[in-house]
Amino acid sequence: MTTVKPLPAHGTTARAYGSPGRRPRCHCQPCRTARNRHQKKIRIDRELGRSPFTNPAKAQAHLQELHQSMSWDTLEAATGVWFSNLIAIYQGKRTKIRHETEAKILAVAAPAKGDPGQYIDAIGSTRRIQALSCVGHSYAAICEAADTCANRVVSIANGRQPTIRRDLADRIAAAYQRLAFNPPPKNKHTTRTRNVARIKCWRDPQWWEDYGRIDDPTFDPDRADAELNFREQAALRREEIIHFAWHGDTVDQIHARLGGEVSIPTVRQIVQEWRTGQKRQRKQVAA
Repeated sequence: MTTVKPLPAHGTTARAYGSPGRRPRCHCQPCRTARNRHQKKIRIDRELGRSPFTNPAKAQAHLQELHQSMSWDTLEAATGVWFSNLIAIYQGKRTKIRHETEAKILAVAAPAKGDPGQYIDAIGSTRRIQALSCVGHSYAAICEAADTCANRVVSIANGRQPTIRRDLADRIAAAYQRLAFNPPPKNKHTTRTRNVARIKCWRDPQWWEDYGRIDDPTFDPDRADAELNFREQAALRREEIIHFAWHGDTVDQIHARLGGEVSIPTVRQIVQEWRTGQKRQRKQVAA
């Protein structure tokens, strides 16, 4: 659908001069006054050697800051500058811009809260959906909690959607806060969801709780796991076993969820230590 931009107000230079091929110039008294005032300013600037143009560096830097929390539609409405011109300045394709254009861009302040319609990196939402799958939450349950459709959740979970709107990312984050440490009742559907997540090597909420940086696109979970030494891996596996036991998983279920990386006797011993609160003395056992 084509959006028709409203006419500028009478008494502005945009209305006074019109636009070739789009709208004629206006001959009302306020517009004639605005046109005469503008032409007088041009003559004075020319006589004083002042250029009507300036370097776009400041406007470009401010646009890049604003675009971190504002969409292009919002920026166009806030600045009154055409979308194509904003993009050209943002990408550094303008070697000079008018002082008025710079003033309009610099006058816009970044909002305290990001624009809901802005597209942002989807990595944080992808990791949250994957983590919820690790504890057994189905895509349908995540859809309901985040108030979105199943196809969208599947696409985000599998990394096929690199960017999403901020309002959807906020809804997924809110759903994650509610569901991450509240696993669903055990049944064949939740077991299948967990198994699929394990096969795909997705990380559960406890893993992200330990590491943080769930929204950091530069953080590589695979590299983080590879950098763990033996003692760190053992400590992490112990925390995972205790976490699963706390949620009611049996020794066999925990062994299966860890993919057989830890033996059943070790899982059983760690669960017993957690339940009794007494840690075994390995030297005494070996003696």
